[in-house]
Amino acid sequence: MGLNLRNVIEQVGKDKGLDKAILIDTLETAMVKAAEKKHGPNKLIEAHYNDELGEIELFQFKTVVENVANPDKEISVAEAHELDPEAVLGDSLGIKLDTSEFGRIAAQTAKQIIIQKMREAERDVVYSEYVNKRGEIVTGIVHTFERGDIMVDLGRTEAVLPKEEQVRRESYRQGDRIRALILDVKNVQKGPQIILSRTHPNFISKLFETEVPEIYEGIINIKGVAREPGDRTKIAVYSNDQAVDPVGACVGVKGSRVQAVVQELRGEKIDIVPWSDEPAKFICNALLPAQIARVIIDETEHSMEVIVPDDQLSLAIGKKGQNVRLAAKLTGWKIDINTETEAKKMALEQAAIETTEKPAEAEVSEQETPATSDVSEERDISSLPGVGPKTLEALKNAGLNTAEDILNAGVESLSAISGIGAKKAEKLLEAARQLAEGH
Repeated sequence: MGLNLRNVIEQVGKDKGLDKAILIDTLETAMVKAAEKKHGPNKLIEAHYNDELGEIELFQFKTVVENVANPDKEISVAEAHELDPEAVLGDSLGIKLDTSEFGRIAAQTAKQIIIQKMREAERDVVYSEYVNKRGEIVTGIVHTFERGDIMVDLGRTEAVLPKEEQVRRESYRQGDRIRALILDVKNVQKGPQIILSRTHPNFISKLFETEVPEIYEGIINIKGVAREPGDRTKIAVYSNDQAVDPVGACVGVKGSRVQAVVQELRGEKIDIVPWSDEPAKFICNALLPAQIARVIIDETEHSMEVIVPDDQLSLAIGKKGQNVRLAAKLTGWKIDINTETEAKKMALEQAAIETTEKPAEAEVSEQETPATSDVSEERDISSLPGVGPKTLEALKNAGLNTAEDILNAGVESLSAISGIGAKKAEKLLEAARQLAEGH
């Protein structure tokens, strides 16, 4: 071919990152195609790379026969002996072809096939490289914009950051540096398609893994991430070493580690909370910075009623319900938040519903055990000192009909009844106590 291919193969392999064997196979295939174009497709032609000469050699193979019926594929014994004196019937002889005979069209065909095959081989190499990088972060340069999608130059290939995988608040210009998570790699007809994401929760996990050595080393585990891209993220962490504080390690000295992540996310707020295998404790952690009074768990409904001090309600719910929404997503539990006042009110209403059924029971009791009836009459709240008609009506409306009912209600519940303050509630309790004791 008048060209030493050894140096070309080595240089192209180095520049494109292609295996030498792939390049040689590509060249051999191209030369066979070119030979068939010149000599015809009916001949058995093979190509072999000669590393010593640095060229592709072509051979036409013919079978040794007594009577030649197909000159393209058969050769007589006499002709075979001229090439190889030891040839016998049935042997397949390779006759070397002169590659210098190739014309311009044949050479152009060979060139096109070489280019095509090299592109295919390069695509395979790129696909193999990036398909194993799913879930990892890559850095690229914003190249072009296509219908809202961002095309990112990764150096060896191009990736796409779809519009739905972009953070709403972020904007980019051509030439900007961008980091993103490799969400998926598809091998399509045009070549490997690398899909990126900046909204996926795993993007947060990988950023922390980059900034926090303890996560990379497996000392700290990320147990969950709940995210509303561009606004706020909650991340739950757990330490396998009691000597290592998971939250402190993720925050870093003077917040250096978490700030590096926040900066990459362009100001997105991040709450780092300690993970716990106790659901109630984990819920309390997830609702931080709000303070929790108590938690009531409903295993059947997989839900929790969270009671908070009145002044903590807005903090627990968060702006537009974001804090409780992220906490529910992080923990996997349905969360219902109520204040202590609301909880007391509901408890009082429930108590009222229960006590309204007691008079019917009392009538049965009166018929069967008159002595018990006498005691009930003596302990009726109408006989309590200081209980006027209005107070009596308010107490009965709340379902408090006996001294025992008042004692069970307590100061806080009594104070919540309209017209009864804290001082009056204490007096009522003392009077009910004396009545119940028979004084």
